[in-house]
Amino acid sequence: MLPRLLLVLSALVAFAAAQSGSDCNPIKTSGCPPDKGLTNSPYSVDFTKGTTDWASWTSVGTGSVLYNSDGAVLTIAKKGETPTIATNWYIFFGRVEVLMRAAPGTGIVSSAVLGSDDGDEIDWEILGGNNDEVQTNYFGKGNVTLFNRGGKTPVHDVQGTTHSYVIDWQIDQLTWYVDGKAVRTLKKEDAVGGLNYPQTPMKLKIGSWAGGDSDNAPGTIVWAGGVTDYTKGPFTMYVEKVSVTNGYPAASYSYGDMSGSWDSIVLKKDDGAGGSQSNLKEDMVDSAVREDDGSPGVASATNSSLSSPSTSSATGRGDGHVSSCLLGVGSALLPLVLYFAL
Repeated sequence: MLPRLLLVLSALVAFAAAQSGSDCNPIKTSGCPPDKGLTNSPYSVDFTKGTTDWASWTSVGTGSVLYNSDGAVLTIAKKGETPTIATNWYIFFGRVEVLMRAAPGTGIVSSAVLGSDDGDEIDWEILGGNNDEVQTNYFGKGNVTLFNRGGKTPVHDVQGTTHSYVIDWQIDQLTWYVDGKAVRTLKKEDAVGGLNYPQTPMKLKIGSWAGGDSDNAPGTIVWAGGVTDYTKGPFTMYVEKVSVTNGYPAASYSYGDMSGSWDSIVLKKDDGAGGSQSNLKEDMVDSAVREDDGSPGVASATNSSLSSPSTSSATGRGDGHVSSCLLGVGSALLPLVLYFAL
C-alpha cells in the first residue's frame, strides 16, 4: 500500500510542478520577477452587477465563465473543464471574503484558494456531493507529506444559499470564517513550528473542477466523493462578490532571499524606478521607534483594519471546534493540481 501511495504522490507532485502557475519558484531559483501588489486596499467587486474588472481579474483554465445578475457564473459542461478566475495582483497578509454558491455534482469541487509562488496556500473546498459541508486546508512551501492539515465543518445548503467565506490571514494566526463565525483557527507555531505556515505574498483563485474525473488518481476520486457523471451536468458555481483587504499594500513584492520567510519579503512602495523598498521587520522596528517618540507608526501585524468579521464568542475556538480528519492523497494534492496547474 505504501509504495502505491508514494507513486501516486510523486506523479501528482511532478504534474503540479511541471505546470505551476508561477514560472519561477523564488525559494528554488534566484532572480524571480516581483509580484504585482494590490495597492487600492480595501478592494471590492460585485459580480452581480455584471462587472468583470479585467484590470484585477483574469479567466484561467477552461470552461464557461459568464457575468450576469447571478454574479460570476462558472460552469463545467464537459470533461476537462476547469472554469477559474484569478486576481492579477497579490496580497501580503490580510482578509479575503467570497460570497458564493457552490456547484452541485458528484466529484465536482468548488474552491477559493490563496496561493503563493513558493507553494504556500490557504483553501476553501466544497464538494458537490455534499450540500451541507465545507472543507479547509493549508500548505507551506508545497509540503504534501503531512495529512493532518485538512478540516471539515457543517454548513447548510452550500449549493442553494449564498454564504460568506472568509480567510483572515495574519503573521501569527490564520482563521477561517463562515457567515461571520470562526470555524477554524491555525496558529503559526502549530504548522511545523511555523515552517509550514503560509507567509509569502499570495494571489486569489476561485473556480471549480472535477476531482471525480475518471482519469484522476483513485485517491483524488475517493476524496472528491466519487466518479463524476458529466451527463448529469452542467455543474455551475456562482460568485457574487469578493472583498479583499491587503495587510501590507505595496506596488510589488519580491523575495529577499530563498528562505521563504515573511520577513525576507521586500515591499516596493511605488512603481517608479527609484521607489522606496523595505520589509515588514524594518517597518515594525520603525513603527516601534515612532510610537516611542509619540509619532504615528505603520499598522502592526494584527492591525485593527484587519479585524475579524465577527465578535461572536465563536472567535478563537480554534481547531478543536472543527471535525478534523485525515483527508489523504486526493485532498493533500488537490489545490496544487487544480489551481497551480492552470
